[in-house]
Parts: sequence; structure tokens; C-alpha cells
Amino acid sequence: MMATNDAFKVTSLKGKVTLITGASSGIGAAASVMFAKLGAKLALNGRNVENLKKIAEQCTDLGAVEPLLVPGDLSDEDTVKRIVEQTLSHFGRLDVLINSAGILAMGTIESTNLAQYDKVMNVNVRSVYYLTHLCVPHLIKTKGSIVNVSSVNGQRSFPGVLAYCMSKSALDQFTRCTALELASKQVRVNSVCPGVIITEVHRRAGLDEEQYAKFLERCKETHALGRPGDVEEVAHAIAFLASDAASFITGVNLPVDGGRHAMCPR
Repeated sequence: MMATNDAFKVTSLKGKVTLITGASSGIGAAASVMFAKLGAKLALNGRNVENLKKIAEQCTDLGAVEPLLVPGDLSDEDTVKRIVEQTLSHFGRLDVLINSAGILAMGTIESTNLAQYDKVMNVNVRSVYYLTHLCVPHLIKTKGSIVNVSSVNGQRSFPGVLAYCMSKSALDQFTRCTALELASKQVRVNSVCPGVIITEVHRRAGLDEEQYAKFLERCKETHALGRPGDVEEVAHAIAFLASDAASFITGVNLPVDGGRHAMCPR
């Protein structure tokens, strides 16, 4: 009997009210579907409303409660406030926050201007800070959990994506500091740090099809497991950290990167 209960604990998010940002594509979309499978009640944020509706349909097709759609650009403070207010008004509580929204931008210290830098930091750091700030009082009430979607770029240094690397390093520190600040209130805060995952984010950042194909091919060398990852693999890690199966885990930046973080040129 104990084994059955433990197995259920690992996989269940039943009834957990979960706000997921960046839910219209990539890792956020995969997490939304994964959480729907595991019984969560979802509030889904994204900028692409049509994609968001498609993800919501996938969730209801799995038997989930119809997700609340809270679309909008998180770099706008009023939008962030509205998202939290609508989620609380609709569900009356908040158990889990998944900060998955983020953008990737190419550029070096020579080529990245302040406007580009500000855009990356506003989406990847400032909006996460503000949304979390607004959600924390409600997560304290439920002794909930937060999972941030960071990157191997926060833990390792790569040329040509400077602002992005800086933003993810900031997010990792944000994860650790807030975990310590909220631990006494039994709110857990962790992050996942993906390596190269097959999504649209690299194409949006400017890679054409040929460049992207070469980029993925190179993953055979840059990732110890010899391949890029897929979004479901990251979604599984997010679900684990958000669930009661990770009840004694907080302040962790968990690599989901095929071993890339452990590699060093020889």
C-alpha cells in the first residue's frame, strides 16, 4: 500500500491550481499538457492567443478542467497584475507558479545595444520578479511551490548570447535567494536549467533552417548524451519539482541538459 501511495505522490498534481507563463509554445506548452495529465487546474499565459487556445484544447481533451486563459505580454506591469487577479478570482487560490516565459537574443558586448539588453532582461528577469512578488502572498497561504525555467546558459558561459546568459544567471540567483526567503513559510522555489531543447526559440532568435540544423547536429558533441532534448523531458522535471514528491527540495537549479553542464574541453 505504501508503494502505491508513494507512486501516486510522484505523479499527481491533482487539484493544484497552477499558473504557467509562456504556455503558448515550447517548454511552457509541454508543461501545460503535462500538468493537465496530472490533474492540475490551469491558468495559462502566453502572447499567442491562437496557440494558447490550442494548448487549452489539448488539456481539456485529456479530461482536465477547462484552463483559464490569461494572455498578454509580461513586460507590461498592468498585464501582470491582471493575470494574477483573474487567476485568483477564477480559482480562489494558487498552489503552483511556473515561470516559463522567456526570450532568446543573439548578440555580443559589441553588438547588443541597450534596447536589446533591456528587452531580454525585462522579459526574462523583471517580469518574473514582479509576477512572483504578486503571487507569493497567495502561495504562502497554500504552502505552494515555484518552478522557474532557466537555462544551462545561466550556469555556463557562452559567447554570442551575452544578455541571455546574464538574464539566466540572474534567474538562478533569484531562485536560490527566494527559496531561502520563503523556506520558513514552507514555499519551495526551484528551477530547471535546460540544455538545447527542440523548440522555436532559436529560430525566433534569428537562426535560419540551415543554421538551426547545424546547431542541432553539433549537440552530438556539446551534450554528453549526444543529442538535444525535447520539451516533454523538461516538463517531467518541472512537474516533479512542483509536486509533493519534491517536498524536501528547495533552492535547486536542476540541469536538464543531457550532461552539458558537467562537460569541460580536454
